Amino acid sequence: MSATDQTVIPAPDRLGPVRIWLYVMALLVLTMVVVGGATRLTESGLSITEWKPISGVIPPLSDADWQAEFAAYKQIPQGVQNNWMGIEDFKFIFWWEWAHRLLGRILGFAFAIPFLVFLVQRRFTWKLAAPLAGLFVLGGFQGLLGWWMVSSGLSQLTSVSQYRLAVHLFAASLLFIALIWVARRLEPARAVAPPGWPVAVLLPLILLQIVAGAFVAGLDAGMGYNTWPLMDGALIPQGLDAIDPFWKNLFENTLTVQFIHRTIAYLVVLYAGWLVWRQAKRGGFDGVHGWIPRIAALVVLQVVLGIGTLLMHVPISLALGHQALAFMLAGAVTAYLADSSRRT
Repeated sequence: MSATDQTVIPAPDRLGPVRIWLYVMALLVLTMVVVGGATRLTESGLSITEWKPISGVIPPLSDADWQAEFAAYKQIPQGVQNNWMGIEDFKFIFWWEWAHRLLGRILGFAFAIPFLVFLVQRRFTWKLAAPLAGLFVLGGFQGLLGWWMVSSGLSQLTSVSQYRLAVHLFAASLLFIALIWVARRLEPARAVAPPGWPVAVLLPLILLQIVAGAFVAGLDAGMGYNTWPLMDGALIPQGLDAIDPFWKNLFENTLTVQFIHRTIAYLVVLYAGWLVWRQAKRGGFDGVHGWIPRIAALVVLQVVLGIGTLLMHVPISLALGHQALAFMLAGAVTAYLADSSRRT
């Protein structure tokens, strides 16, 4: 038999299961973000007033347990404010926060156990193990940030600090795009044309918009000024500098915070449109550059969702879709950058 008649059997892709695992982890992070968003929109985040990393996995099992949790909640400012609330109302918000914390624990185990198994199987080298371990640490730090955020609403505020909420969501977005980046970098290498700096600029712009959205959520700024394209009757409304000193308007004035969120959205749309035009002139959307029209489509859908959420006074379904799509958009840009940087 000649060499040309022999069937070439490709080498097994030992990193295939690792990539799937990382994508599953990214999906879990996205799910946790959505549940966290529901927790914020239902004002459930302060329903559990203690941080018990181990024993907290067990919810109240008796009427006495429920009454104890409810009594603890009624001691914090939000509980005092919600003096109309009965035990069944409390159970509704408790289960949202409990589910959010449970997902965090599941995420930790879903990362640690396969990581150890793959390490024993030698599916990746120690050089790759180090950044993967770093992702695990980042995930654990996210849990600490979550409690730090919750603790801000247990003594004086009736909700969590918008500053800490923004840090918590930003850390989640970093974890999400890091998982996507590592997974895409483990794909079989190939020679491609690099996208250049313009696409790299889009990612921090989207991350900035995610942070701006966190301030909108933290201040319930989306509950007001529910018109578009005008805002409070004008393209540039009056009162953007109502708080002194001025910098506080950027983070504490609901009018200014929503205006900033809108403005960044316009910048993202214009920038994404320019990227499409630029790549069309430079050679089209073959190969890895097929990410560009997909990214542009996600941007358009995100704008439609954002406007719909605003005009309909922030229904939970649209608001959660808007938040989830923001992460998906960041993930798509990250995937494009990662794919473009691989080489044979």
